[in-house]
This record gives sequence, structure tokens and C-alpha cells, in this order.
Amino acid sequence: MASQRFKQTSVLVANTFAFTMCFMVWTMFGEIGVPIAEELDLNGTQFGILTSVPILIGALARLPLGAMTDRFGGRPVFFMVLVFVVPAIWLVQFATQYWQLLVLGGFIGLAGGTFSVGITYTAKWFEKDRQGLAMGIFGAGNAGAAVTKFIAPTVIVLLSWQAVPNIYAAIMLITAALFWCFTFTDPTHRNANKASLRQQLKVLNDPKVWKYCQYYSVVFGGYVGVSLWLTRYYMGEYGMGIQLAALIATVFVLPSGVVRAFGGWLSDRFGAQTVTWACMWASLIALFIMSYPETHYRVAGAGGKGVVEFGFGIPIWLFTAALFVVGISWGIGKASVFKYLSNDYHENLGLVSGIVGLAGGLGGFLLPIMFGALVDLTGVATTVWMLCFGVTLVSIIWMWWTERRVPMLTRDETPVGKPATP
Repeated sequence: MASQRFKQTSVLVANTFAFTMCFMVWTMFGEIGVPIAEELDLNGTQFGILTSVPILIGALARLPLGAMTDRFGGRPVFFMVLVFVVPAIWLVQFATQYWQLLVLGGFIGLAGGTFSVGITYTAKWFEKDRQGLAMGIFGAGNAGAAVTKFIAPTVIVLLSWQAVPNIYAAIMLITAALFWCFTFTDPTHRNANKASLRQQLKVLNDPKVWKYCQYYSVVFGGYVGVSLWLTRYYMGEYGMGIQLAALIATVFVLPSGVVRAFGGWLSDRFGAQTVTWACMWASLIALFIMSYPETHYRVAGAGGKGVVEFGFGIPIWLFTAALFVVGISWGIGKASVFKYLSNDYHENLGLVSGIVGLAGGLGGFLLPIMFGALVDLTGVATTVWMLCFGVTLVSIIWMWWTERRVPMLTRDETPVGKPATP
């Protein structure tokens, strides 16, 4: 009979691999959407909707899937989703109209809902002081977005975009079989509380849940939204081909996914609040640099002595360096936010992780659409980074007001009638 340690390791590895493949499939429209947009003559907003529909459905699915995980356990729920999405992935290659792609993208989006299943299933197998690291390792499956940036563009160039869903369907079917063979079930991990979903949702009355939703909509929603947009951005702004653009985009996508495990370790050691605060500030500074548009100045000389003209823009090396900082910061932040949840909501972690994951997924759904609308409206490509800067700033202000400010007020309070300590 397998030991507890073997089961922990096997579940963690199988979970992480399966989630990586799910994330790969979940974000595939960010790559195959480029040639599809050319074939169907889609504008920026339509492209954003195409890439975002799977993200929306995956976000909405996280809540019921998380609740189902608390009730029935992670293994059967995860396996069910893996098998269910295979036909939809395979059928994408036969779609010839925009609405068909949107419908199939909705079914494929269920793959993204596996996050709330896997994160809960993983956490239940580990002791509290090791949950941050374990959840961080599982969350590194976000790197599936980088996997699709390596695989999909190469397949598109060598074969066609239609070959990508054919290959991905086979990969997902194999993944389902491997997952079932190398995972285990422990009935004690199921939530003994038989409260209805309506009763469980009373947790939404807790303002901390909404705050964590905001944090996650930045670090995860931003990660997904930017991942879907980056290839198109590099092609448009720097004139690259799809393969090179997707390859450079992995500077953001791959480290941000892999570093999540490190973020879990940092959160176990230094606390969720400290780590999240640092991540927000680092990404805010980097996004400020990325937001600067290509600008030309014309300065009239004093006394009509001529005109001085000069311009400034962010070169590709500086933009990519700042992008790397954002990816690392958000990757660590994704783990630290869920450390908050494992600390505060251990008994109903599946449900709360579903709620917070839903908020993150909604961020990933809305951002590409807003990116496309902003670019169509203004014609300025860097408005996408201005938007990311704004939502990050909101999180910093909220965190300072509710978390960082409170210890400062407590420290500075002086009891009435007593002199302050010198």
C-alpha cells in the first residue's frame, strides 16, 4: 500500500501536470486566434472577445467546481472536466464561422475552471505549514500558457492552425488517463458540512473575500489577459513574425508561471501580506515604464531661433525587461494571495478559492476585450499597460487602507491619560 508521503507527491505531480495541460488549452486562442483573425478579418475588439470567451467560462465555472470539490473530492471532479473538454477542442479545427468558434471556446473554457478543483485537492493533502509551497507548485501550471506559445506557433507555421486543436485534443485525452492512474482519493478530505450552496455563499458577506478578489484579479487576471495579448502586441509594435513574437512573449509567461512555487515558499516564510505588498509595488513601477507611448516633441526656440524636435519611445529591450519584472511579481503574487485563503478559509477553501478564482478569471476575460477597445478607440498601443497600471494602483491603495495602515494606527495609539513613551 502506498505511503502517505508517496500519495502526497504523486497527487501534487499529477495535479500540476494536468493543470499545465488545461492552462495550455485554455489560452490557445491567444495563438491560433492570430491567423483566425486574418482569415475572418476581425478587428481588435473581436479578437479580444474570441480570446476571452474561454477565460470567462473558465472563471464562471470555478465557483461551482470549487463547491463540488468540497462535496465530492478533487479526483472525480478534475477527471470529469478533463474528459468533457476533449470533443470541443477537437471540433475547433472544423469551425468556419466566428460564432462557432465562440461556442466551442465556451466549452473549452471549462479547462480553466480546474484551478479551483486542483488547488483545493492539493491543499487537502498537505499540512498547514506546507500548503503555501504545495499550492505554489500546483499553481506553476500557469506555465501552460508558455507551453502553448512554444507549440502552437510552430505547428501553425509548419502545418496550419487547424492542426493545433487536433494535437491538443489528443494531449488532453492522454492527460486524463495519466491523472486517473496517478492520483488518490481520501474521503476525509471532503467537507462534512452539508450546507447548501446558498448557505455557503454567505461567505461573500466577509469584506476580506472581496479584497482578495481584487488582488487576484490583478495578479492572475492580469497574467491571463496580458498572455493572450502579448503575441499580437509584439507583432504590431515591433514588426515581428508570429513565432518570434510568441517566443519573446514567454519572457513574461513562463517565469510568471514557474515562479509561483517560489512565491508559495516566500508566503510560508514571510507571510502573505508582506509578499503581496512587495509584488504590487514592483509591478506598478514596471507598468509605469511600459505605459510610456512613442512620443515626439517640438520645442520652439527663444526669440524665434529655430525649432528643436526630438522623440522618445520604449525600446524593445527595456519593454521586455519591465515585462519580465511584472511577470515575476504577478507570479509570486498569485501564490501569496492563495496563502491568505488557506490561512483564513481552510474549511471551505474550495468554495472561497472558486470565488476568488472567478474574480481572477473575470479579470482575464475583461482585459483583452478592454485592450482591444482601447486600441481601437485611441490608436495608442500602450493604453493596455496604462489600464494595468490603474488596476494595480487600486489594489495598493486598498491594501494600504485595510492592512498596512491598521498596524501603524495601533502602534501610534497612546492610552488616554497616559504620556506617550519617549
